[in-house]
Amino acid sequence: MHLRIHEISKAWGGHTVLDRVSFAANEDEFICLLGPSGCGKTTLLRIVAGLTAPDAGRITLGDRDITSLPARDRRMGLVFQTYSLFPDMTAAANVGYPMRLRRDAAATIAARASDLLERVGLGGLGARFPDELSGGQQQRVALARALATEPAMLLLDEPLSALDPAIRGQLRSEIRVLQRALGIPTIMVTHDQEEALAMADTIVCMNQGRIEQTGTPRDLYERPRTRFVAEFVGRANLLPTAFVRETLPGFLERRPPGSESTFELCLRPEDVVIRSDARGEAVVEESVFLGNLARVTLAWRGRKLLAELPGNSALARGEPVSVDALRGAWVCS
Repeated sequence: MHLRIHEISKAWGGHTVLDRVSFAANEDEFICLLGPSGCGKTTLLRIVAGLTAPDAGRITLGDRDITSLPARDRRMGLVFQTYSLFPDMTAAANVGYPMRLRRDAAATIAARASDLLERVGLGGLGARFPDELSGGQQQRVALARALATEPAMLLLDEPLSALDPAIRGQLRSEIRVLQRALGIPTIMVTHDQEEALAMADTIVCMNQGRIEQTGTPRDLYERPRTRFVAEFVGRANLLPTAFVRETLPGFLERRPPGSESTFELCLRPEDVVIRSDARGEAVVEESVFLGNLARVTLAWRGRKLLAELPGNSALARGEPVSVDALRGAWVCS
């Protein structure tokens, strides 16, 4: 493993922000720290960067223990939510600034800055100042600057949250392509589930200073281990064991050992298959058209059930439907 986070803890004013957090990253892996505001993900990123000291625990990078190493000696490339560009410097000068601090030759700085601006889609814009660039372009400059000194890791703290949705979607794809091309290990903080699912090799899902689950995006979405992960990573119908025992006994055969009273069944909306049926046992309470899909709320066996259908499906409020198929996974209550 390229990076190992071992039992990291941190408290502010007696409040525990991180509680013995551990995970590891491979050399070319893209990891997303995903969780709600206040769960500790940014504090953890700052500890990895060397900007905040942990109260306990250890961090190793390659074969080095960097727990007490100053930030300037860790070789981390940082990109924040705010672009933090020097307003009186051109884009090329902003990218070249870390190399100037390192006293690289002027020709080397110019060539490297030009290459990086080309890589982030800003070829030919190196002479522009930040106020002459859009928000997305400024964040591309910040990304190029973070890569200028060939860091050991790239650390991204909600770098896309200040951008509008269209630019955010485009830039997240560009960041992922660039990260793969450079083969640089990356940790990104985000509270956006879609962003994490789209970009990460591995998601570290956090809640209240602890890791709820670590795994691939598919693992967390299709096989959530806890109620929090099931509800935070996408939408979920959660059915208690007693309800399943009474109405869906077939699912009991797939229940984990020892789960007689501690597990719930997680059904993702797209795994609820329904069809219009005058004699159906479910009734459409609401149908919301979202373009490519329709999100339908059903009254079913005394419970609410959320289903997602193709956008061209036409189901009216009050219409009876049959629930033809259910697919799900068991999670901890």
